[in-house]
Amino acid sequence: MNARIAMLAALGSAALLAGCAKDGDIVVDQGVGITALRSVCPAVGIPDYTGDITTFLASGSGAQTADALDVTAAITNVRSTCNDQGALVYTDATFDVIAVRRNTAGARTVELPYFSTVMRGGNTVVAKRVGTVTLNFADGAARAQASGRAGSYVDRAEATIPEDIRQQITQRRRAGDETAAVDPLTLPEVRAAVARATFDLLIGFQLTQDQLRYNATR
Repeated sequence: MNARIAMLAALGSAALLAGCAKDGDIVVDQGVGITALRSVCPAVGIPDYTGDITTFLASGSGAQTADALDVTAAITNVRSTCNDQGALVYTDATFDVIAVRRNTAGARTVELPYFSTVMRGGNTVVAKRVGTVTLNFADGAARAQASGRAGSYVDRAEATIPEDIRQQITQRRRAGDETAAVDPLTLPEVRAAVARATFDLLIGFQLTQDQLRYNATR
């Protein structure tokens, strides 16, 4: 899946985090155009086109038309906590799924698959798990809501920028210096090191090719 990650920052999908720096964080405020706070905790987000799912009635022509709609659902309210005190950084993410069905007759249970994937450098899958969210529609109810959970472990050493690269990024630059106008994050070796140390926890519905195509083109 060649999904774009809408909520991730452009530079190696590093998280731009609000709040105060902790020990081990990099605060880059010297140099040209650099203002970022970086943590070993992975950013948590939803890849484009995977935050919604639509199912259609199996009867009839099988066309994905409005009159064949069965259930639509969306992932929302993604929340995460991160424990970065040990050698393994653990992130726990929870989210809600809100669904609407077209036919409200009778009670009904709907199971929807979702994935949680740990990405490294924005393009390498480190781990992937598939789970299921169960939605229970009461008789006559059009809406149902359920919760899901995902977690990830990341090696702290692998999520830490090497010291020599850290020094390149954070060294003080003065006007007139040869490197004063050079953003260190534009250097290939620095960008590569930051990418290798950048992890993301991505959550979305486990879609079929038809469902993904529907989301991308509607």
